[in-house]
Amino acid sequence: MIKLNKKDLVRALDSEVFHMISETADSLGVRCYVVGGYVRDLFLERPSTDVDVVVVGSGIGVAEAFRKRCGKGAHLSVFRNFGTAQVKWKGMEVEFVGARKESYSHDSRKPIVEDGTLEDDQNRRDFTINAMAICLNADSFGELVDPFEGLLDLEDRLIRTPLDPDITFSDDPLRMMRCIRFATQLNFYIDDETFEAIERNKERIEIVSKERIADELNKIVASPIPSKGFVELDRCGLLPLIFPELALLEGVEVVNGRGHKDNFYHTLEVLDNVAKVSDNLWLRWAALLHDIGKPKTKRWDAKLGWTFHNHNYVGEKMIPAIFRNLKLPMNEKMKFVQKLVGLHMRPIAIADDEVTDSAVRRLLFEAGDDIDELMILCEADITSKNAEKKQRFLDNFQLVRQKLKDLEEKDRIRNFQPPVDGNEIMEVFGLEPCAEVGSLKASIKDAILDGIIPNEHEAAFSYLLEKAAEIGLKPKETK
Repeated sequence: MIKLNKKDLVRALDSEVFHMISETADSLGVRCYVVGGYVRDLFLERPSTDVDVVVVGSGIGVAEAFRKRCGKGAHLSVFRNFGTAQVKWKGMEVEFVGARKESYSHDSRKPIVEDGTLEDDQNRRDFTINAMAICLNADSFGELVDPFEGLLDLEDRLIRTPLDPDITFSDDPLRMMRCIRFATQLNFYIDDETFEAIERNKERIEIVSKERIADELNKIVASPIPSKGFVELDRCGLLPLIFPELALLEGVEVVNGRGHKDNFYHTLEVLDNVAKVSDNLWLRWAALLHDIGKPKTKRWDAKLGWTFHNHNYVGEKMIPAIFRNLKLPMNEKMKFVQKLVGLHMRPIAIADDEVTDSAVRRLLFEAGDDIDELMILCEADITSKNAEKKQRFLDNFQLVRQKLKDLEEKDRIRNFQPPVDGNEIMEVFGLEPCAEVGSLKASIKDAILDGIIPNEHEAAFSYLLEKAAEIGLKPKETK
């Protein structure tokens, strides 16, 4: 983080966009300030193209005048219901809003808004690090207005509310999620008083829409170390309220001195492992949900100890309901997560045994284009504290990866369809759609996956005639 004095801030804001805003505001005789996330990120040296500008007056009026001053290439969008306007120009998105003060009713997070001063506007901000403002008017250009010592909190890596945190979170409970999200994204700490207020107000989350919660969860999942956010959500008591299926993974049960691992913390370790190597949001969701079926499948066996048989298939079936409840997309992204959850045990089972061509072909066939992501998930799932066991799995995984590459080049199995399809089978034997057609088609597929025949039409057709003869089918006579 850099410490910026006024001279440094003037230099940091020395761009055409900010000078044009300054000239526009001065020409209209209003005070204006860049605020919030852009200011925070300026100090953190994080690049940003989203600029929030507070005007003590009409934000829409300044936006309209600013767009005119910019000329061609500037695009204006006005949102009169919200009293805001956005101008896109030269790669920047500048949102203008009039300074305001807010009051809330208990059953809604939508505030009653009135015109206000800069002080009123800073008072309504969620956290001190987001309440800093820098003046853009020529007479005070680059002057920092920091009434809540947000700059000191940035230096201390601390998330804290400007005013009473109980009022802040009760008024707008989404701020509890944002608090944990910012702490996760920035790797900051949450002030003790602020965190305790989240614990006290957690039940207020019920008035927040599922869509807004999902948006914050996605930002936590996409963070550099996402486990931090889920630990904090669990610690403050929000997790069981917004994501009960994940909260159920936590805890260790012991019978006759034998306990299973804590599947919640194992899951978070897997999630962090994936985050180290992939930015794919939905692969990270697959990591978060890969063991979600374990609470439903947990059993104690006197000989085997704790078992979670078929937890991958149970988890796979749970995914649509989880996505629907969290308002996550019910499309190919959900199906991708579902597929990886269902398959995540397969590469591990192969790597734990002799790595046969047949097993690898079947894995490649079922995973298709998602095989690379599946392998990333499965390698991330190896979290054993036994170094020798962990290394053996990783070594075997390298063997599985090499076989996947070799067999794909040789047999073209990924996303393959048997070279003799159902239509050809019906044509050859004069059949209508029936069980025999499906059985013959499946036998060709299995023969290719087991390496009995190559993935070629001539070999598959000869094999078809053999299998058909075994069940008494003969090709129809041709004229």
